[in-house]
Order: sequence, then structure tokens, then C-alpha cells
Amino acid sequence: MNTDTHEAAVRQRIDALAQLRAAIGQAIVGQDAVVEQLLIGLLAAGHCLLEGVPGLGKTLLVRSLGQALALQFRRVQFTPDLMPSDILGTELLEEDHGTGRRAFRFQQGPVFTNLLLADELNRTPPKTQAALLEAMGERTVSYAGVTHALPAPFFVLATQNPLEQAGTYPLPEAQLDRFLLHVKVDYPDEAEERAILVQTTGSLVGTVPEVMTGDDILALQALVRDVHIGPDVLTWITRLVRASRPGDAGAPDAVRRYVRWGAGPRAGQSLVLATKARALLHGRLAATRDDVAALAAPVMRHRLLLSFVAEAEQQQADDVVAALLRGVPYPAG
Repeated sequence: MNTDTHEAAVRQRIDALAQLRAAIGQAIVGQDAVVEQLLIGLLAAGHCLLEGVPGLGKTLLVRSLGQALALQFRRVQFTPDLMPSDILGTELLEEDHGTGRRAFRFQQGPVFTNLLLADELNRTPPKTQAALLEAMGERTVSYAGVTHALPAPFFVLATQNPLEQAGTYPLPEAQLDRFLLHVKVDYPDEAEERAILVQTTGSLVGTVPEVMTGDDILALQALVRDVHIGPDVLTWITRLVRASRPGDAGAPDAVRRYVRWGAGPRAGQSLVLATKARALLHGRLAATRDDVAALAAPVMRHRLLLSFVAEAEQQQADDVVAALLRGVPYPAG
């Protein structure tokens, strides 16, 4: 493939991303930042955790993404009585009526899909939450000594309600770290809320056309890896992540005061991939410091374990990330 043909193919794939955003917009009013972050997670081959109070359209957003992508989509409603086998699958004893022989057959659970919506993930106990760990990290499911590969692409979009609400179980740190981005879904503004009322209570309901296939997604995920990231940007990401640890010499005062445990190396990997994906989503083949600044909070907010002092002084993880962006200078030259 010559250079001109390659550039044309790349540009065609970038244009397809704009069509994907437009398709989702036919069903979703506003929430531009949330839609962008979900697409970044998809392009970076990572999983996303959406947090917001009920009724903000989190489930509709994920369902619309599934409709716009010609992928297999499944939804699991997490409840206190859900068991790991309800997600992963189980073995069934079957009998061959001709021979009378019996054998176990693995019945795949809903996790065997391309796009899994784990709805209200933190309403189920830790035992069931942990059932997703291997699937999210390794893209496989092990059962009775046999490893089963999940379809590609495989993308988990989990929703959770704020932890202050009754009947919620905090996700363990190991599972939180499996999510590339922690996306916060906020209330719409007045104009958006009015548009939602008009769109959802009339006879005309927005439909989401299919604009992309699984092969298109895999090609875009491979293209993200080729997006250029300069040494200065890479150094800044490294320093931001290291400065989130209270014991690091470059940690700002806010980190030393409010953070018990900082982000690990996976945060740096996630931030690099996410910034590359954002650059591609914006039609660029090189990541910039603006991409890093835009994604530092979604990448790091769920990877910081705050202290009791932070809770007492009502400091959030986003406040710490903002202090990091202010306190860790961008490398000069």
C-alpha cells in the first residue's frame, strides 16, 4: 500500500468516527463529554465505568452505542442475589439419548458478547463483582479448568450509582483499576433537559443507525497504537502519575495531605492510550498536552485512594488531579 492510499484509508476511518458520534446523537441529547469518553475507551480497547444518579440516561447511552456498532450487545442487571455463574456461564449435564452417555457441556453466559452493559455493577456483592475481573483483564473466562476466549472486540461498559446511595457495595481497588476511564454523568442543563422531554414523550423516537462493524473497531484500535506521542508529553504523563503518590519527591502538597495510595503504572499506560485515542477522535495523528489534561481526571480519579483528611475536608479525587495538573510542570523544550 502506497503512502497516498494509506493516508486515504486512515482519513476514511477518522471520518467514520464522526459518523458514529452523529449516530449516537440521534438518541442522546447533550452529554457530549460523556459520549467522547466512551468512544475513547472503545478506541483504546479499554473498559469504562459510568457513575451517576438514576435517570440520567446511562443505560440508553450504552444501548445506543451498541446499536450504532454492528456488534453483539448484552445487558446484565446486577442485583444483590446475582451469582458469578449468571454472568460467566455454567456446565450442564447432558445425555445422549442414542447411547445413554452423559457429558458436561459449558453453557456460555452473557459475558460472551462484544459489548457488555454491566448495569448498576455496585448493587451486587463483591463475589459477583470479582467474576468480571478475568474477563476484563484477560478477555477470557476459565471454568472447570478450561479457558474460553471472549469475542473480539470485547468492551465492558459498567454503570454504578453514587456510593452514598443505599444498597451499594464499593468496587474493590483491583477491579476499579481494570477500568480505563471512570466517567461521571451529571445532570443536563436546562436546554438539554427540555430537549429530552420533547424527544422522549412524543410519537417520533430517535433511531440509531448502524455505522460501524467489529472489524472497523479492531482496525481503529490498531490505528490508535500508531498515533504519535512526543517525548515531552510522555515525560509529563510519567511525572503526573508518579506525583500522585504521597511518597514521591515531586508530589504536590494536596497529594501528601489527601492521598493514601497513588496511581500505579497502569494509570500511565491508560493515560497514554486514552490521549492517543482522543487525538484520533479529533482527527489528529499526534497526541498533545491538551489531550492529557482533558483525560487526567477520568483516568486517575478511580485510582486514587483518598485519606480520612480528604473526606473530612470534602476533597474529591478530581480536586487532587487538578492540583497535580497545576503542580507538575510540563517539560520545557
